Amino acid sequence: MKEIQYYNRYSQTMETEQVYGESFLQWAYGNPLGKIALHSFVKRPFFSKWYGHRMDQPESQSKVLPFIDDYDMDAAEFADAPESYATFNEFFYRKLKQEARPVSDAEVVFPADGRHLGFANIDDIGGFFVKGQQFDLAKLLVDDQLTERFRGGSLVLSRLCPVDYHRFHFPVSGTPGETQLINGPLFSVSPIALRRRLAYLWENKRTVTQIETESMGTVLMLEIGATCVGSILQTYQANQAMTKGAEKGYFAFGGSSTITVFEPGKIQLADDLLANSAKQVETYARMGDTMGSIA
Repeated sequence: MKEIQYYNRYSQTMETEQVYGESFLQWAYGNPLGKIALHSFVKRPFFSKWYGHRMDQPESQSKVLPFIDDYDMDAAEFADAPESYATFNEFFYRKLKQEARPVSDAEVVFPADGRHLGFANIDDIGGFFVKGQQFDLAKLLVDDQLTERFRGGSLVLSRLCPVDYHRFHFPVSGTPGETQLINGPLFSVSPIALRRRLAYLWENKRTVTQIETESMGTVLMLEIGATCVGSILQTYQANQAMTKGAEKGYFAFGGSSTITVFEPGKIQLADDLLANSAKQVETYARMGDTMGSIA
């Protein structure tokens, strides 16, 4: 399997991802028997619900300290001591100290920790993960009016690994509406899976929120479910003004993604994000760091 490499904005170096559950992903998405299991039960919500339930059991607490050690995590960032989490899931959607994620002065910030891809024009995404396969905005949004409004706009895909901080935040200041749920299966959204089928992004269970802003029109934020993601939970209050960097919600156990979509001509994405994405390289950046500015 091709290694997953990304550019770390902070060290300014290329790094190789330590993939959680790598052998399982290779088997499920690359082995013929694995693909049978994938379509028989792995993609189905009950499998992720079962796995999430396991992570809610008291005995799962024993996994916390080894996980922190294996992935060299900085426990000093945690709002609570590692020993205080009663289950692995509590640790998974942990809160951080406020100073651990300062919010940039930029008008647009990353909504989550993760590895990010940015595209100035959605229409140019075709063939990025899978040669010859176009990104299907209409199937992602399942709303003809929204699709026409955002066609030709900009898009940022933020991929969270299990090791990442799993709360997601508002990328812009504005007033968010109610979150719309679009049900679907729960395929992995790891590059291991997306290299084989980009459509998992718009087939998976996902949520869509419209954020009304003063200077950027409407901004869409989507949370994409994935294998072993127990839940996508929203913690914000709809129809109340929110500042960029304010918490929107969190994912229970599993790797997942957010997608942020902007109307055409409204945003200038960060230079490093665009340059790396043009080379098919993700940029690692933390929640609250600069995503872009008003065009």
